[in-house]
Amino acid sequence: MAKKRGASATGKTSRASAGKAATSTAGRSAGMRTASPKSFEAIRKELAKIVVGQEKVLDHLILALVGSGNVLLEGVPGIAKTLMVRALAGATNCTFSRIQFTADMLPADIVGITAYDKQKGFYVLKGPVFANFLLADEINRAPPKTQSALLESMQERQATIGKQTFPLPTPFFVLATQNPIENLGTYPLPEAQVDRFLLKLSVTYPSRDEEQIILNRNMTIRDFSAYGIRPVVKPTDILRWQREALAIYVDPKIERYLVSIIDATRNPRDYKVGLARYVQWGASPRGSIGLYIAAKAMALMRGRSYVTPHEVKEVAPSVLRHRILLNYEGQSDRISTDDVVAEILKRVRVP
Repeated sequence: MAKKRGASATGKTSRASAGKAATSTAGRSAGMRTASPKSFEAIRKELAKIVVGQEKVLDHLILALVGSGNVLLEGVPGIAKTLMVRALAGATNCTFSRIQFTADMLPADIVGITAYDKQKGFYVLKGPVFANFLLADEINRAPPKTQSALLESMQERQATIGKQTFPLPTPFFVLATQNPIENLGTYPLPEAQVDRFLLKLSVTYPSRDEEQIILNRNMTIRDFSAYGIRPVVKPTDILRWQREALAIYVDPKIERYLVSIIDATRNPRDYKVGLARYVQWGASPRGSIGLYIAAKAMALMRGRSYVTPHEVKEVAPSVLRHRILLNYEGQSDRISTDDVVAEILKRVRVP
């Protein structure tokens, strides 16, 4: 009995020590933080000078930037997708580059070429990918070979031109747009590339009141510089936020909750998900990593030093909507992956 009591006491001591260590880690993380909700609010105010509405989309763009991820932005033409990333680059004092993807585009049009001059000899001419913010406009209009040229840049933060590999500027952020209503002359994105986007965001139509404001604030009659977007943060601030986001504390219970959500995308019947028959493939381990990082970034933006289930649930649709594949039955019944994610979040027990 004495041994059992001793073992129990040791277990209690161990658990208490672990709790103190977690608290200490969270405390150190909180003490080291330089990011604050005011910093992100300053960015939002600058974006609001030119972008009307779309608050959640803009928040998640900032979230992806803090989480060092890339974004796939889907929406009909003319709803300010290009304007959003251009304004975000201006508010963060980052360099901006835009590529209009077309059917005849080559990989060299993205990364650059090796050229020859009689006096200089061979030299490298870098492409538009060498910028802090890269807008890949209508990415699904380019053939898969060209689309795959971005894979190395998105994942490894580097680009290979000829036989040389060059690091990309930091921070590096890819925002790709695609039009969901046109199929003619488009190519579906390879799953390997889609999985490398941290978030997929859907941009919807503005409300009637918002559209009335747009009439007087549109880019057709005013130049971009007329909106007076000021750089309120620096690229070094973003890099520091990215490091701080990784230091945000995640309790093991939250980790198990996060893993359960990912497991439910792969085995929906085990969680009694009603739409399980429509799911063909679930999220990969990169999806669980993306959910983990996005939840940390959201906690940092809210001024917390730890992640709660609310952050996980809030970012889950944006992280998972492009990582769940539906079968033909689901597509014919017009089931969306958002419907599946919403039901999964209801079925998985919150700690």
